[in-house]
Amino acid sequence: MATIGASTMHKVKKTVPKKNVAPKSMTSMIGGGMKKKPVKRGAAATKKTVNRRGSTAAPLSPATLTTAAAIQKLKESTPESQKEQIVDFVRQALGEQPLGPNLGKPRAASTTRDRSASAADVAIATKTLGAKFVLKECGLLDEMQRMLFPNGLEELIARTEELEISTLKPSSSAVSLSSLAGAAGDDTTVTSMNTGASGGTDTKRGKSTPANAREGSLLMVRALCEQMGRQVEPYVVGGFLAAALDECGSSSSTVREAAEDTATALIQLASPFALPRLIIPVLIQSLYSSEWRVKYNVLERMGQCATTAPKQMSKLLPTLIPLVTAQVWDTKPQVNKAAGDCLLAICSTNLNPDVSPAIPAVVTAVCKPNETVKALQELMATTFVAPVDASTLAILCPVLSRGLKEKKAIDKRAACIVIANMSKLVETPEAVAPFGPLLVPELQKVVTNVAFEELRDNALSALNNLTKALGDAATEKANAAALEEESKRIEAEQQRIDDERKAEEAKEQERARKEEEERKKFKEAMEAQRLLEKLKEDEEAAAKQEALKKKEAAKLSTKGTSGKCQGCGLKKCKKTCLFYSK
Repeated sequence: MATIGASTMHKVKKTVPKKNVAPKSMTSMIGGGMKKKPVKRGAAATKKTVNRRGSTAAPLSPATLTTAAAIQKLKESTPESQKEQIVDFVRQALGEQPLGPNLGKPRAASTTRDRSASAADVAIATKTLGAKFVLKECGLLDEMQRMLFPNGLEELIARTEELEISTLKPSSSAVSLSSLAGAAGDDTTVTSMNTGASGGTDTKRGKSTPANAREGSLLMVRALCEQMGRQVEPYVVGGFLAAALDECGSSSSTVREAAEDTATALIQLASPFALPRLIIPVLIQSLYSSEWRVKYNVLERMGQCATTAPKQMSKLLPTLIPLVTAQVWDTKPQVNKAAGDCLLAICSTNLNPDVSPAIPAVVTAVCKPNETVKALQELMATTFVAPVDASTLAILCPVLSRGLKEKKAIDKRAACIVIANMSKLVETPEAVAPFGPLLVPELQKVVTNVAFEELRDNALSALNNLTKALGDAATEKANAAALEEESKRIEAEQQRIDDERKAEEAKEQERARKEEEERKKFKEAMEAQRLLEKLKEDEEAAAKQEALKKKEAAKLSTKGTSGKCQGCGLKKCKKTCLFYSK
């Protein structure tokens, strides 16, 4: 029988009362069946509407020029009053306190929202009063350049000359260049902002302008793009894009966000015809930055250019694909992913309808080499009908070259068949000429080294078609490039052999020198030992001679070893001793 003690434990189930649930109506059971989700309000409602970084941000809203009456009042005021009000807007946009009678009273610090609103006021004033009056006569363009280019335009152009970019300017307007040149000699600054300050700056990046001023300048450029459109394009598109991309690597998050939004607005505003000579050179220059955020934003802007100007981007694919492909192997995962997305976006601008279905697989193969076989299978299923231009070759040739290097013969055969079919539709020899040195040597290796006859025939057919597409001059150039590469390889191998022989000879000479030194040291040591032994023998002989002399002297002496006379036994002899002497 069970007993109950002090240590006995009891388990009791807790009963929870059921809630009264209203019965479902017939309409909710038969018709819709799905309940409407409750409408979220407050922070929960706005959480999903926030734009992610890199997308188009919401337009900036003004703080002062919000009504038609305020805009009309600004328009009807005198030029001096207009200039004073614009200067106040610019000061607030750059984070300074505006001039006024209440200057001595305490005020709250400037925030990003305040600077954004002031930048929108500046843009609306520019739209109302004219770009020339605000940007030139009021000195707004000079002030923005002073904040973003504190060391002058020459430093930025010097960096672009190394990349042979000769069209880079702070804007594409000659008026802007002359104003920048005059700003160095005359003090026409709008604000009292000191570009040599060190507080709140990116000093490690060589930036001496305060972060608020740089953010405000970028916000004003963005606001001008949003409010004025193509009217302000000659003033802002160019060097300001380079500055915005450079500020994407700032240590201040607010400056980075402003720079990203400004770069997006500038790309959206720029004319498609400005892409080859102005926008793309700036993007390529910024792509060599050491800051990963700058590279990330450059890749995103290239993807944006593929949306705004697809025809121009398609013509630039032979230049852009190698640059973007190099960023696929960046150590930063953000840059890696952005490079893959950018590569897909710019390759999608290709106008060849035959290759379009296989572009995602080709881009995946470029980013992941182990996907090369799948890309070759996609291309094998492609029927080439449309002419093949340079942009199409720029997309396909890297994957085809990699396919010729695959271990399996079936993969090499697929690459040879695609090359043979593609080469028949090449438009001009100039289009395929840059890719001849990439494909011809690999095809020649397949023809020469592969043991399967069918595969050799496919490679030979592809080589013949590619040779016809290249033309005689291009073929000779490709062969010359292959021969030059082979000769360089042979020279490098010969140089390696010579270097190894010289190194071995040097080692042998060093070994002989060390042996000679050791032999010399051993000889010197033996000679020294012989001299020491001779000295020792001489000393021993001298000691023996001395002992003999002492012994002979002792024999002739009357005194013994104890100093006593040998006759009388006394130390001092008596007069009676035989050996007595006075």
